[in-house]
Amino acid sequence: MLQSRVRWVEGKQFVAESGSGHAIVVDASPGIGGRNTGPTPMELLLMGTAGCTAVDVVFILGDRMHQEINGMEVQAEADRADTEPKVFTAVRLRYRMTGRNAKPSQVERALKLSLTKYCSASAMIEHTAQVTATWEFVDEALGETYTGELVLGPHGADA
Repeated sequence: MLQSRVRWVEGKQFVAESGSGHAIVVDASPGIGGRNTGPTPMELLLMGTAGCTAVDVVFILGDRMHQEINGMEVQAEADRADTEPKVFTAVRLRYRMTGRNAKPSQVERALKLSLTKYCSASAMIEHTAQVTATWEFVDEALGETYTGELVLGPHGADA
């Protein structure tokens, strides 16, 4: 069971603490009275989604598929509904990886496994948002760059 506690500090600022003892400041946007001293709850959700799939991909590629991965970065963007509840309607994830002698088919398979099977955050988001994942893998041994794209979720090609 996961646990967390959120404690109000002042104004629209809170300190969120995980059950494992890690803390982060959470604040509202200035438009509703926040002071921008920490990420908003929706930014945390997007960050959590990117982090969830990044951990999966590194684990699947490196530990399970024995592909050499030396670097990983995931950039995430999200669009939200105009009306309440302002859920994510589109999420774009951009993966940038480096490694040596990796097979592009394995990279794509690792991403698809993460986004469709293992990453709980993306599985929840796909109920309201189309998730587009573009990826780039720079093979440092061969000097090649491989790219691809997956589209998941409502009306997504791979849904």
